[in-house]
Amino acid sequence: MKDVIQEIINQEVKALQNLVINENFEQAVSLIETQVHQKGGKVVISGMGKAGQIGVNIATTLASTGTPAVFLHPSESQHGDLGIVQKNDILLLISNSGKTREIVELETLVKRLFPEIKIIGLTGNLEGDLAQFSDVTLYTGAPKEVCPLGLAPTTSTTAMTVIGDIIIVLLMKKIGFTKEQYALRHHSGYLGSKARNEVS
Repeated sequence: MKDVIQEIINQEVKALQNLVINENFEQAVSLIETQVHQKGGKVVISGMGKAGQIGVNIATTLASTGTPAVFLHPSESQHGDLGIVQKNDILLLISNSGKTREIVELETLVKRLFPEIKIIGLTGNLEGDLAQFSDVTLYTGAPKEVCPLGLAPTTSTTAMTVIGDIIIVLLMKKIGFTKEQYALRHHSGYLGSKARNEVS
């Protein structure tokens, strides 16, 4: 059992080490900084299934670190929630296959409202629809899933999470986000107290 666990860890680590580090990260951060911190928009993140769960995490962490962000469920967007999108927003759409129907449809629906809206795609398929219509594509490297069936999102969602963390940290540095600003957004709990130097 220990050998199996170690092999799973090794595969996950290898996938992260194989992430392509290129100018797309800087371009994505620059787009977000322009739309949100200069033009007053927000990051609207969307994804289906496990990708959507990663999207929720990215959205809430962005919001708590100085960059307004919300999660928009792609199915609910077709039933009125699309109204959350505003002129200066930027979309971060997540799909490992790059072909998720609801995500592809969301691009069409949003661009009917705001044809000039910018889109960042987070995907494991550079040939998919998402990569084709995105202004900037963040590529997971399409790692092999550690799921023994090769089906359940496992390694791919690990890569998505780390890419989200990279964007969050780069944005914090770009906007000069401070511990004091964090404390203003995180009143309760251990982290709030730590940010206010109430605990060590």
